Amino acid sequence: MAKGAWLALAAVHAAPAAVLFAPSLVQSLYDVSPGGAGGILLVHHGALFLALVVVAMFAAFDPAARPLGSIVMAVSVVGFLVVYARAGMPVGALRTVALVDLAALAPLAFVAFHAWRG
Repeated sequence: MAKGAWLALAAVHAAPAAVLFAPSLVQSLYDVSPGGAGGILLVHHGALFLALVVVAMFAAFDPAARPLGSIVMAVSVVGFLVVYARAGMPVGALRTVALVDLAALAPLAFVAFHAWRG
């Protein structure tokens, strides 16, 4: 069951990671022009999300990676939700990101509990 939760967290981070390989996704995911400075930063953001996918995949198959993996996933998921809330929970593309991250809290709680229960 833990493997499935880790794979779910990898899936949550896969769409933003895909921006690295298909920069035009910046427009549909974030409503930002891919050619401007913000778009370029979001493509780099895709590289960082690819790292998150790799961490989640690694943790899915290596229990020793799960404690650190749970911290990394929490920084991503909870971090975005805090930033989104502080920004006044704007409507639009970021609301979709927030809803996906909100749904990711369930598998995140599961993997964190099992990673740290000792």
